[in-house]
Amino acid sequence: MRFDLLHPADQLVMIMARIYQYGMTTTSGGNLSIRDESGDIWITPSGIDKGTLSRGDIVRVRPDGEVVGAHRPSVELPFHRVIYRIRPDLGAIVHAHPPTLVAFSLARRVPNTHLVPNASLVCGEVALARYEVPGSEQLGKNIAAEFQRGADTVLMENHGVVCGAGDLYRAFMAFETLDFCGRLEIDAGKLGTPRSLTDEQIALDSSKAHPQMDAFVARGVSSEERAGRRDMCALIHRAYDQRLFTSTQGTFSLRLADGSFLITPYMKDRKYIEPEDIVRIKGGMCEADKRPSRSALLHRKIYETHPGIHSVIIAHPPKIMAFVVTDAAFDSRTIPESYILLRDVKRMPYPASALDTVATAAQFSDRTPVLLVENQCAIVTGQTLLNAFDRLEVLEYSAAAVIAAGELGGAAMIAPGEIERIERAFNLN
Repeated sequence: MRFDLLHPADQLVMIMARIYQYGMTTTSGGNLSIRDESGDIWITPSGIDKGTLSRGDIVRVRPDGEVVGAHRPSVELPFHRVIYRIRPDLGAIVHAHPPTLVAFSLARRVPNTHLVPNASLVCGEVALARYEVPGSEQLGKNIAAEFQRGADTVLMENHGVVCGAGDLYRAFMAFETLDFCGRLEIDAGKLGTPRSLTDEQIALDSSKAHPQMDAFVARGVSSEERAGRRDMCALIHRAYDQRLFTSTQGTFSLRLADGSFLITPYMKDRKYIEPEDIVRIKGGMCEADKRPSRSALLHRKIYETHPGIHSVIIAHPPKIMAFVVTDAAFDSRTIPESYILLRDVKRMPYPASALDTVATAAQFSDRTPVLLVENQCAIVTGQTLLNAFDRLEVLEYSAAAVIAAGELGGAAMIAPGEIERIERAFNLN
């Protein structure tokens, strides 16, 4: 789907539906806007249910102030106009009140965007604006002052967040990523002291070269490949809806019978990814006119090293990532299902997975199907695509349970003797 080809009203409806669906705003809260090439501002209306918003509800405000539409524009229109005036590079604004970011606004803090590599690049500089009455001229001035100083994301005291970008999708990415960082920081703080990446470490990750591969033109598509593309998309959509990763995070791959593999593309919206977006890698060559995930070489090395692995998932689920960005050890011995599926979960230092694919691939075995890379990701392998996805879910659910148990006094793990009984009962040795 070409999001940029959608009409501004359709873009606003689509993004607001996502924000509302994932509990990041309420029926009456939040507003979005787009400034088009003529200078018109398309904005969500005031007093209309965000859960049922339609394109006919969107309001158009012309440069001379004329309002076109069936409703009044959002009461926050003044600060949208001020931001656009002082930042001609911005084409869209997202404003909403996700509970996590409201919590930070109450604490007078901004989330740490240096816990994982790409977050600071997506969010840009994050600032905190002083409180003022919603819809007031002074609130607009307070927010605009931070944007004028160079911030692209502004948290408002006792209010919510405002994200600006060149287009609505990138503004949403910043909004979604900042919320992820906030949730991650809160959960990590329950386990220990979150470990931040340095500017040098982040620069190293961002400079990572995209895999250079010769291209091949596919000559027909097998039923196996069609099914693989379909099943990958279904589970990618499910993973996104479960918030196991954000719109541009997360990589799925699936090995085919001929030794080639399918992998998610680079920088495609995971919520709307389609079978034709999936990229096939064959004999070290890439399907023509497509860009695979930057981790494609790691996936390839895992498949070369382990004939029994047929699917690999790299993801950033927030609960397990709380362990990844702290020194807290993750133990899979929570419930029998967790241990049976996850076994011995290993850790590697940042950014080993990106720099040494051979050493990273060597970490996996029947006893170690899951690897945590500090401040980066979880890597999950499986005998099938569904098996890998099941492990990803169980990994996140188990991490959530351990964090919650910590709030109740601590987690008691299954005793070693009982682990031996589980291994005998399920032939795990």
